[in-house]
Amino acid sequence: MTDTTDRTDKTEKTDFKKTLDSYQAKRGVFRVVDVPPLQYLMIDGHGDPNTSPAFAEAIAALYPIAYKVKFASKKQLGRDYVVMPLEGLWWSDTPANFTSARDKSTWSWTLMIMQPEWITAELVADAIAAVTDAPAAVSRVRFETLAEGRCVQTLHVGSFDDEAATLAELHDRFIPEHGLTMTGHHHEIYFSDFRTVAPEKLRTILRQPVAPA
Repeated sequence: MTDTTDRTDKTEKTDFKKTLDSYQAKRGVFRVVDVPPLQYLMIDGHGDPNTSPAFAEAIAALYPIAYKVKFASKKQLGRDYVVMPLEGLWWSDTPANFTSARDKSTWSWTLMIMQPEWITAELVADAIAAVTDAPAAVSRVRFETLAEGRCVQTLHVGSFDDEAATLAELHDRFIPEHGLTMTGHHHEIYFSDFRTVAPEKLRTILRQPVAPA
């Protein structure tokens, strides 16, 4: 008898948003978390994310590479996973321009997409070479490990422009009250696509690396 069983590929797909503790956060709760070294696709830039063409080009460069890597991982290694959300490191030479004054024209940023530990530099290089219909910014994407270590994070729900109060509570109350001091860059993880989701519904992890004061 001919076997008519559905032979659809059932490769298990890992969702690191659910399996990694560093991607867990609750609104209104500030939590100390030890973030393991993680590897990312990264691209740097500067300027207001709302008006800078470089910001949109950076996003347009990251995602085609991320999906090429994912498909190569599934085909070549038999390991499938959910492409991780966009993330960003943010800073300004004048810290107040980021936290209170919100002068976005002075901001520097690194946009990132996390990659599983089994992804290699060779596989990423092949993926970058295979992207031929994306912005020239593709050539500036790099593959790098970020070791943040101990951090404090919370979930912000709402517009990015409403983050100031949450950041003030994080920076001025929680961190000093727990005998910590800020290190490294402010880190955001975007669970929502801010290009399509209404600002009041955005879900963003706000993370700050810390060390003993």
